[in-house]
Amino acid sequence: MKILGIESSCDETAASVVEDGRRVLSNIISSQVDLHAEYGGVVPEIASRAHVERILPVVESALRDAECTLAEIDALAVGNRPGLIGSLLVGVAGAKALAWSLGKPLVGVDHIESHLYGALLEDHSWTHESIFPALGLVVSGGHTAIYEVRSPLDMQRIGSTIDDAIGEAYDKAASILGLGYPGGPIVDKRAQRGDAGAHDLPVSRLKPGSLDFSYSGLKTALLYTVRGTPSASDASGKPVYERAASDLTGPEIDDLCASFQKAAIDAIILKVGRALDAGEHSPRSILVGGGVSANSLLRSRLAQLGAERDIQVRVPPMPYCLDNAAMIAGLAFERANDSDFDDLHLQAMPTGSR
Repeated sequence: MKILGIESSCDETAASVVEDGRRVLSNIISSQVDLHAEYGGVVPEIASRAHVERILPVVESALRDAECTLAEIDALAVGNRPGLIGSLLVGVAGAKALAWSLGKPLVGVDHIESHLYGALLEDHSWTHESIFPALGLVVSGGHTAIYEVRSPLDMQRIGSTIDDAIGEAYDKAASILGLGYPGGPIVDKRAQRGDAGAHDLPVSRLKPGSLDFSYSGLKTALLYTVRGTPSASDASGKPVYERAASDLTGPEIDDLCASFQKAAIDAIILKVGRALDAGEHSPRSILVGGGVSANSLLRSRLAQLGAERDIQVRVPPMPYCLDNAAMIAGLAFERANDSDFDDLHLQAMPTGSR
């Protein structure tokens, strides 16, 4: 079964053809990073307009790379939740139009759930019995959450962020340090040259046993470490700091990146460990997804945790860490294989189903 997947939940326009839920025949992603860089974050109106311009060329490229035609596609899949509503509408409208015009079935997919499926792509050896039940960890620009995963389509969130997502915290850290956007790859690269013990930044624990996350305190601690505690305000009410990030040397920035990254990742490992201890059923695996799953320290710390707990840890291959349509088409196979389809009333929804 060949499924054409479309993804447009935020600022990547993506299309992919996946065969039988695992074999990725094409994976095309058109990034909008350059459009949003000057704003230090995603501007929803700019994102949705860019999706309109790019969706057809991206779909055509995906079909071309897969060496197949629309007539050879068995179903259309689209990430219809959660995300920026204007961005989602473009992808959903495109997928519905193709499904209607071709007479092909349509499958709506939860973007967050598909991130966890991304860890299973390109591996033809796994079975449901070897992976599930699993513990799911989604770490991205908009989400930081832990799930009990009973099957690819049956999961329950058991922990999430109470304020900022880890990816957003990385972007803010990069902004505080004057490093540019997006912050995740930049901070990770600089951290590898720095001393993680140079600064004692806080690791959020919340109450005992909590599986929730909080990154606002870490961002504030980094800000005060870089610029000092504000002692006054200017005429417009903005705080006046003792110094600026531009006063820092390169090695000092590297140390701050390393210290920030250690605290951010320590919180993830702490909560995953708690979830493993608290679960009623012992998971057979840990599934990881989202853009921050590309982080070098997180990948190494999770591998270490898996070895210590004797549990397999599955992180996505690098091409499937960021938002992509292969994960959408892959997860859609799980529904399509049971002839579980949506009709043309499928809605774009800014919030998830769980």
